Amino acid sequence: MAVAQEPTTAAPAVSLRQRFSNEKTQKTLFLLVVLVPMILSFVVFWIYPMIRGAYGSFTLWRAFDPNMPWVGLKHYKALFHDPIFMRALRNTFVYALMYLPASIIVALVTALAIEASGALRGLFRTTYFIPVVTSTIATALIWSYLYQPSFGLFNQILELLHLPTQSFLKSTTQALPSIAFYALWKNMGFTMVIFLAGITAIDRVYYEAARVDGANSWQSFWGITLPLLQPAMIFVLITGVIGALQVFGPIYVMSAGGDGLPGGPANSTMVVSVYQWLMAFRELELGYGSAMGIVLFVIILALTLFQIRFLRRRWDY
Repeated sequence: MAVAQEPTTAAPAVSLRQRFSNEKTQKTLFLLVVLVPMILSFVVFWIYPMIRGAYGSFTLWRAFDPNMPWVGLKHYKALFHDPIFMRALRNTFVYALMYLPASIIVALVTALAIEASGALRGLFRTTYFIPVVTSTIATALIWSYLYQPSFGLFNQILELLHLPTQSFLKSTTQALPSIAFYALWKNMGFTMVIFLAGITAIDRVYYEAARVDGANSWQSFWGITLPLLQPAMIFVLITGVIGALQVFGPIYVMSAGGDGLPGGPANSTMVVSVYQWLMAFRELELGYGSAMGIVLFVIILALTLFQIRFLRRRWDY
């Protein structure tokens, strides 16, 4: 006996209008949940403070004082007659010149060595990157003890080698290079990883063709590796200049003078960001401190634009 079967009904197809409505709802939810909070936080914590600081640099802005009388360019004129600020500005550039070239050279050499290390590449990469993710305050305090003239490890090593001990952070001539050397150790891993990524992205075919043509390793480096590292080199230079001119943490932790304030001894390690902090949050001269921030911002912006223009023309091939 044949059994009657109930007719099956196909599921109704989703109309284009419903599909468009669902996609529109998802986009709206994405904007509300992700983009809007991101934009609001950027405006509240970045844009507004920059505008507020720029305006405050033209006023007599003091902490806990609601009155902000307009003073125009008074703070900017005072900056260039302030011997401590001029010393800080010079120290900032000296620090950048000591730290940045050494950082790039050491990181590039290290990246090349790690790339050639074979199976141990991952271990070396992790080892050199650990200082980057370690707390600046913790590592700077440790290095302060290493630099200690009486019982520091560095002077103990010098004594074992029958070499004269050094004052390091207690010397007006050695303090800034000592901090730059610490920063080189602390941040070199980040630059190294950028170079490693650039080296890994270079097609091995170029090296094989150069080897067939009789090029040695040095010729391959100058003719292939260095030119093709252009994007990584530009990124490292630009971010390196910005970071070096904004240095704060190592100076603040390692350079306390006899009065307990950073920038010592005798302002030999005073940089713009530290002097700005002292004036704004210790002396409560927020307008004067804001003027320093604007001057530093203009310098960094000008140097960044110059680097982009120069490097593009220099590396065009």
